[in-house]
Amino acid sequence: MFTGLIEATGTITKITNLGDQSRYDIAIPFASDLALGDSVATNGCCLTVAALNTGSASFDLLHQTLKVTSLGSLKEKSTVNLERALLPTQRLGGHFVQGHVDATGTLINLSTHGQDHRLEISLPPEIYKYCIDKGSIAIDGISLTIAELLEPAGDQPGSGEQAHASAVFWITPHTFRETHLHSLEIGASINLEADLLAKYTEKLLASKN
Repeated sequence: MFTGLIEATGTITKITNLGDQSRYDIAIPFASDLALGDSVATNGCCLTVAALNTGSASFDLLHQTLKVTSLGSLKEKSTVNLERALLPTQRLGGHFVQGHVDATGTLINLSTHGQDHRLEISLPPEIYKYCIDKGSIAIDGISLTIAELLEPAGDQPGSGEQAHASAVFWITPHTFRETHLHSLEIGASINLEADLLAKYTEKLLASKN
């Protein structure tokens, strides 16, 4: 379990293809505090430490993980958000994040407005249904509050593409500086994890029908 408060950012130093899976070596500021088997949320995806080296850790990613998350689109030298698992003694400053990616979205806008930044990310239908104004969602592992929900504007005639809803977030200077957001480019694939409470609520209500 995680909080969505990013501890640090790391850099992918090496990607090794192992057939149906890959090994990612990541330079991590707190690598000396890790042990084999520890969980580290990497861009919001819960990964297990498979090996440790000075200043870095290695993680084995299965084909399914590479397929359904944005991690498969990352390259060597990519910057990633990092968070260790929550301890019972810690304050819960974000919201409950499992590190289980529900879907991916696309970075639509990241623009500067004074000291802050406006972030807009597309939301596929399976995520949009769990979102509410001022609700929480994990964006590449960052616990963010939805400032505005935008419904699909409708499909563009002849485009062959389905229009998606999107969510708008306002990013403070601290969050922009201390996460990987400053390194993202428009069109980047983003891991999304919907609010755990919303998913449980849906399941409970469905069981009463």
